[in-house]
Amino acid sequence: MRLQLGFPHFFSIIAPNNYYQFITMHGMIMVIYLLTALFLGGFGNYLIPLMCGARDMVFPYMNMVSYWVYLVAVLVLVAAFFVPGGPTGAGWTLYPPQAVLPGTPGATWGIILMLLSLAIFIVAFTMGGFELCDDCLAGPLSRDDLAAHAFIGMGIFMATVLGLLAFPALLVSAVMMTLDSVAGTSFFLPAVVSMGQPPTHSGGSPLLFQHLFWFFGHPEVYIVALPAFGIVSDLLSTMRAGIYSAIA
Repeated sequence: MRLQLGFPHFFSIIAPNNYYQFITMHGMIMVIYLLTALFLGGFGNYLIPLMCGARDMVFPYMNMVSYWVYLVAVLVLVAAFFVPGGPTGAGWTLYPPQAVLPGTPGATWGIILMLLSLAIFIVAFTMGGFELCDDCLAGPLSRDDLAAHAFIGMGIFMATVLGLLAFPALLVSAVMMTLDSVAGTSFFLPAVVSMGQPPTHSGGSPLLFQHLFWFFGHPEVYIVALPAFGIVSDLLSTMRAGIYSAIA
């Protein structure tokens, strides 16, 4: 995508009518499926047991199940590239009503697979999130003051708590929009004319989806940032201690 934007005369991988679909999938994968899973699932699973002095997570079976459920969510998301109409092109915020109207790319199978994948991902995150919280609060780490431990441990713990509070709103909005798309409900769809056709929905509020989405979206910034801040803080403090000891 970057090469095509920088050198449009040499690269033509993405056709103009597919650009919205690729930028939507890029945004959703990076924000949720990569960054959230990398900092909490990846660094959390590796570093929290080490900082707790434990051999493994408190509930390793549930921890592994959360990984496989996450993998299913990713496979469902990628499957959208191979269905009729391709993946959704509604943007990573998935704003209705355009997300489910025929004028938007991937408004049939694409958006359904996206919403289904999000729901499965949130199930996986919830299992993994409770696992991380259990490790921090019920494991060996609870013997001492939690705040006295490494910044990265505190960052992962607080980001996990934020995720457990914020992701249910996204799950609810995904379920409601799926019902709007396949069951004819009208949670988010007002009475709008689509492609010259009379409205089949009425009474829905697109603003309701925005409230639910950004109840998740604003904490998501800190879900991604807090573990990164913890990593940087630990690196700086360790480097400073090493420099001071070398000088001494």
